[in-house]
Amino acid sequence: MFRPRPSAIAAFILPFAVAMALPASAQQVHPTDPTDHNTSADDSPLPMTLQQSDPTQRKLTDKEKIAQQRALREEEKGAYKTWLNEDVRWIITDEEEKAFKSLTNDEERDNFIENFWLRRNPNPDSPDNEFRDEHYRRIQYANDHFAAGKPGWKSDRGHIYIAYGKPDSIDSHPSGGSYQRPMEEGGGETSTFPFETWHYRYIEGIGDNIDIEFVDTCMCGDYHMTIDRSEKDALLHTPNAGLTQYEEMGQAKKADRFKGGGLERLGNGPEASMTQSKQFDRVELYAKLQAAPPIKFKDLEMYMSSKKILTGPIFPFEVRTDYVKVTNDTVLVPVTLQIRNRDITFSDKDGVARGTVNILGRVTTLTGRIAQTFEDTVQVDVVSDQLAKTKDNVSVYWKALPLRPGRYRVDVVIKDMNNTDHVGVWARGIEVPKYDDDRLAASSLILADRMERVPSKEIGAGNFVIGNTYIRPRVGATPAAAVTFHRNQSLNFWMQVYNLGIDDKSKQNGATIEYQIQDASTHKTILDTSEQSNKLEHPSSDQVTLEKTLPLVGVQPGNYTVTIKINDGVTKQQIAESAPFVVE
Repeated sequence: MFRPRPSAIAAFILPFAVAMALPASAQQVHPTDPTDHNTSADDSPLPMTLQQSDPTQRKLTDKEKIAQQRALREEEKGAYKTWLNEDVRWIITDEEEKAFKSLTNDEERDNFIENFWLRRNPNPDSPDNEFRDEHYRRIQYANDHFAAGKPGWKSDRGHIYIAYGKPDSIDSHPSGGSYQRPMEEGGGETSTFPFETWHYRYIEGIGDNIDIEFVDTCMCGDYHMTIDRSEKDALLHTPNAGLTQYEEMGQAKKADRFKGGGLERLGNGPEASMTQSKQFDRVELYAKLQAAPPIKFKDLEMYMSSKKILTGPIFPFEVRTDYVKVTNDTVLVPVTLQIRNRDITFSDKDGVARGTVNILGRVTTLTGRIAQTFEDTVQVDVVSDQLAKTKDNVSVYWKALPLRPGRYRVDVVIKDMNNTDHVGVWARGIEVPKYDDDRLAASSLILADRMERVPSKEIGAGNFVIGNTYIRPRVGATPAAAVTFHRNQSLNFWMQVYNLGIDDKSKQNGATIEYQIQDASTHKTILDTSEQSNKLEHPSSDQVTLEKTLPLVGVQPGNYTVTIKINDGVTKQQIAESAPFVVE
């Protein structure tokens, strides 16, 4: 029986399907790239006579194919069959499964399994494989918690748990019973079978705020995933029972639920038309949960997955990451990219110079699982005769990613679409902070060249929007580098403070907030002011948002540091955040 063996070989860099699908003799046969200066004489193609005599190149007769398939079925029994059909059933790709089934001996299968885990190992040089360990932990959890006449890993809940991990929240109704329908399900009261709704804030390749419903219609503990929200209704086929709001009011009949087709039998209601229009979305969601997430920019992905060496001119750009608390378990991580016009290739058409840049970003956990992916296109248009004057201008791209506290790796690749050899890559580890309830804490201190209130309909949505504020960060050459402002601009800074103490008597917070700006070379303080937190917008809240604007017209050119100090008079805790900047 095979035993997966750790290795330091970064096999995930190689095209696994070809390497694994061919026997050792066939793997040596490959064409030589005349442009590859690292190719030796030993890498030249085999003579044509040898290629023709190679049994791997010979077409099998029908009898030989049947014999091979019979032998394969015999060899696949036992540990290898268990590994393929049980251990990795929910995570192996179609291409990998096809490659594995084409192998002809145990040595090849052992090598395939080893490389299968290596490709998913976040640290291939380590003897431990965190992805594999986490995968088998999930299988054990599924078997312990979701078994119902069959192993837990076979159940729908086990499938989703193994593939996507623990949901962010679960709405569980283990006994069914009385259920007040939400209006999107027709309203009214009914009785249900046991059911659960799993909520994921984000699933890579699928989207945000994903709800997955499981129903136990047999009352035997075997919950199955469903896209029909009416399936949990135990009174669905009982006349005059479990009526929707419209049915109770006489504006609809229960029999109408079974007319006209459709995926669900929710009945007519205030939001029925909206529900009907989203039925295809539910089918699409179900399909995506079964499939691997697609990548739009395949040409950019290879720079992440294969560590391809850049051959063209380097495409420089800067990246910064910030951290803003959403809940105890979720942190908003805005990722800001800054690209200079001088580094973009422009094409001229009808007096307009246009630059186009494709962006692919990926956030992975320590176990190698993709937590977030973002991909987009940035387009810059400049009047042709003004292009030379705008070479020092910058284009800024912003993507806010919800992440759980913990350590991640962020990879970003950009490509100049007017010069396809012009590619830039950026990779860095980040640690998303955990904001404990009993500890005074703050978000990132963001220095911005533009900050303003947004209309109520845009609160919490759109690029550069955090809460009710539009804030466009300045980006430095490195995360710790100073950002640059001109004297004709204003310095805007934004920060949130969390977990302020609330006084028992006044029911208000009571922190002193100090603002200081200091010349980094002379250590002279050019701004020193303070205010009380209970004089701000929400005096009874344990969270405050600090937004300040300082015109720089009177500030001499030089290097400066802005510091915000919080002294909580209720909890007696103190924190401070600083950020450097340059005035030109």
